[in-house]
Amino acid sequence: KSTEARCDFSYKLRLTRRSNVNFISIWQKTVYGRTLTDIKGDPSMIDFFAKSLVPVIKEMLGYNLRNGSWCICTSPKRRHKTKNFATLISEQIGKMLEIPFYEDVAFCHTKQRVNAVFTLNVLPKEPNIIVFDDFVTTGQTLAAMKHLLQPLGFNLVFFTGINNKL
Repeated sequence: KSTEARCDFSYKLRLTRRSNVNFISIWQKTVYGRTLTDIKGDPSMIDFFAKSLVPVIKEMLGYNLRNGSWCICTSPKRRHKTKNFATLISEQIGKMLEIPFYEDVAFCHTKQRVNAVFTLNVLPKEPNIIVFDDFVTTGQTLAAMKHLLQPLGFNLVFFTGINNKL
C-alpha cells in the first residue's frame, strides 16, 4: 500500500518536462507535510496557492500580461460537477492578474488521467493561454490540454502548484 503524497511547501521553483510538456512548479512533493487530500480540503489553500503563484507568473511573463492577450484556464473537471480545487485557484489567479479565466475550455470524456480524451468546449478569444493544474504527477493532463489547444494556434505556458514526483 502506498502512502499518500505530501507537501511541506518549501519553495522549489523548477521547470520540468513530463509527457512532452514543459511546466513550471513552485513546490515539490515531500515525505513530510500536509497530505494532498488535506490540502485540497482546506479552503484557505486556494488563496495560498494563488498568492504564491501570481508573483512567479508575473516574473515569467512580465509586461506581456498587460496587453490583453492572455487568459488562464485549467484542465477539465472529471469527478467534480462543481468547481474543483484547480478551478478555484485558476479563477483567483485570473482575478489577481486581471486576465480572463475560462472555466470550461475543455470537456473530458473519461475519468482516467492517463490517455484522457478532451474536446474543446469554449474557445478563448486571447491568443496566449496560461494552463494551470494544482498537482502534476505524470503530466498526461497537461499533455491532453496541449494536444487540444496548440493545433488551434494558441501559445501555451503551463504552471502547477505541486510537482507530485520526487
